[in-house]
Amino acid sequence: MAAELHVELVAADRSVWSGAATLVIARTTSGDIGVMPGHQPLLGVLESGPVTIRTSDGGTVIAAVHGGFISFADDKLSVLAEIAELSDEIDVQRAERALERAKSEADDAAERRAEVRLRAVAGAH
Repeated sequence: MAAELHVELVAADRSVWSGAATLVIARTTSGDIGVMPGHQPLLGVLESGPVTIRTSDGGTVIAAVHGGFISFADDKLSVLAEIAELSDEIDVQRAERALERAKSEADDAAERRAEVRLRAVAGAH
């Protein structure tokens, strides 16, 4: 069993993060999943939620991910998201304003996106 897995986190418009990791946690339509080196091959549909990557150097990368797919085989994990933002790229005040606006307009999808962004930032601190 390999000691690490290679991770590619890609959004529709850019490569968000790439590197070696020991664990990735993501939310799929079947529930939360943790992938470690040597995991069985998988293909899953992502739900909006934070993706947590434990890097091989002991760090943690957290991204807010909105839709897409997760794929794993041969110690290579791909997270292919419609939208993905690293926690340190998220403007907290803007996300809070978006959440309040979405609540006042009863926009469930926008409310969920704002909540995921805020959870990603909270998980990083």
